[in-house]
Amino acid sequence: MKKFKYRVFMIFKPYSNKDIISMMFDWFIILLIILNIAFIILDTFSGLPDWYAPVSHNIEIITVIIFTIEYILRLWTSNYIFENTAPIKARIKYVFSFMALADLFAILPFYLPFLIPIDLRVLRMIRLFRLLRLFKVNRYTKALSTVGNVLKRKSNQLLSSMFVVLILMVMSSILMYAIENVAQPEVFENAFSGLWWAFATLTTVGYGDIYPITVAGKVLGTIIALLGIGLVAVPTGIISAGFIENINDDEKEESIKSLNCKMENIIKSLEELKLRIEPPTGRN
Repeated sequence: MKKFKYRVFMIFKPYSNKDIISMMFDWFIILLIILNIAFIILDTFSGLPDWYAPVSHNIEIITVIIFTIEYILRLWTSNYIFENTAPIKARIKYVFSFMALADLFAILPFYLPFLIPIDLRVLRMIRLFRLLRLFKVNRYTKALSTVGNVLKRKSNQLLSSMFVVLILMVMSSILMYAIENVAQPEVFENAFSGLWWAFATLTTVGYGDIYPITVAGKVLGTIIALLGIGLVAVPTGIISAGFIENINDDEKEESIKSLNCKMENIIKSLEELKLRIEPPTGRN
């Protein structure tokens, strides 16, 4: 049984070219997820043929059964992931891991309507997250950690810039409401209407559903738009600077490691040369 359990665990791991069964399983899951997403998109269309609904329903049932069995087997073999942890604790840790939650939420939309009368079919899109596991997300762990490190390092600057933008949005929304409410009360009903306009203007999106018509309002809108071009770009500059600093730090770290490795090789070479030059001290 232990051999079978370990074999199941190895099949679930991201495949290698040496394990044909694991490779076939991964590609089967990938094709199944893509098929599901295709049917989710087709479900939004009208005028589909009569045979489509039962086919879509049957594929959904088959998919959920496969994903449920896979989830249970992954939970069963999770002690191999946390080898130094008790089986029960290992399973608890696995249940609350990101990929396990993605697997669970991929099948919950099918089961929950039996308990709660609610349509959760759109949540089947969560199955796309399962591709992260199959596409060997570990390859990108360093890149993801780099993004996290940059955001953490520049968190104070980012929060400060966002706080300034928030203050400007609130001020401009109140001013715009005070200016435009008399001219178009049905558009600028309250300060929140002005806040929506301020957000669309500062981010330079400009939906055009709310806009000033008075001279004073247009002048204020021009000023806010110009300020938005600069202020919204500030977080981008901060993050870019953070990435450059992180890259420089990594290069320095690599240089130090390379220098240390060279020094160790030089020391070893000198020690070997010393042993060759020094005559033996033992007696004849």
